[in-house]
Order: sequence, then structure tokens, then C-alpha cells
Amino acid sequence: MLGTYLEKMKGTTTSPPRVSLTEIVWSWIGAFLGIGFISFANYHVFEKIDLLMIVGSFGASAVLIYGAVKSPLAQPRNLVGGHLVSAVVGVACQQLFHANLWLAAAMAVSTAIAVMHATKTLHPPGGATALIAVIGGAKIHGLGFMYALFPVGGGVLIMLVIALLVNNIPKTRRYPEFWW
Repeated sequence: MLGTYLEKMKGTTTSPPRVSLTEIVWSWIGAFLGIGFISFANYHVFEKIDLLMIVGSFGASAVLIYGAVKSPLAQPRNLVGGHLVSAVVGVACQQLFHANLWLAAAMAVSTAIAVMHATKTLHPPGGATALIAVIGGAKIHGLGFMYALFPVGGGVLIMLVIALLVNNIPKTRRYPEFWW
């Protein structure tokens, strides 16, 4: 029985093939523009009015929507829906369990995963979005449920627009595979 269990850990396939240099370049361009635009806005526009525009989970979303454009986890429904539901779940957990941050963090991530599954919006960076709502600083906590709209919703929409524009320039790429 233990042998069968451990045998599963060997995996079943080989490493995926290397992507082309063209694919690497387009992934780089998309990620640079997506994160660059949001970062510029964060540090040159919104910081002056004490608002945030960027959260750490956007880096992981960039990997998916610019580097793995065919993945179901990278599609618009998952990108937008996954971040939004996870942000709401994270804020709710922070507000309900703020006296026990370990519990709030665990509840936020696990519940976000469950809600993303239930809504067909699974997007792995959403787990980080929920966690950031709990472990973020006073600025994040001060936003309350507005965190879901701004910075999360606004940032995700900017990244989506850039993904639509950049990923459809080369003939070899297409984004999205599906919307809903």
C-alpha cells in the first residue's frame, strides 16, 4: 500500500517540450507591458493619491496570460473571476478572523480555491490575491472590500486588455481560447 502511494510520486510523463524563441519573446513583451503599465501607474499616478494599483499576485497572472496563453487557467473568465472572487473571500476572512491571522490566512486561501472551483474560475494567482488581503499591510486592510475592485479588478482588466492586444499580434498565438 505504501509502495503504491509512493509510486504515484514518480509522475507519468516527461518534461514538456521547449518553446520557441519567438514564443519566449512574445511572452516577455506581454509581461513587460502588462506589469510595466500597472507598475508605472502605481508609482507615478496612484501613489500620489495614496492608492494602490499593483498586488504581488499579478506577477503569477502574467506568467499565465502572457506565457501560457492556451492554458484554461489563463483565460479571461479565470483571470478576472478568479482574482475577484478570491479578493472578496480574502477580505471577508481578514475581517472575520483578524484576531487569528494564521486562521484567516488558511481560511482565505482554501475558501478561495473552493469558490474558484465552484464558479469555474480557477486561477492559481487568485490564492495569492486572497492571502494578500489577509497579510497585506494597513493600506490593503483599509481598502476593505474595495480591494476587490481597486487594485485587483482594475489591475486585472489592464492586464487582460494588454493580453488581448499583444497575444494576437503574432500569427502563431491566439488569445483567448474561450471567454466564458
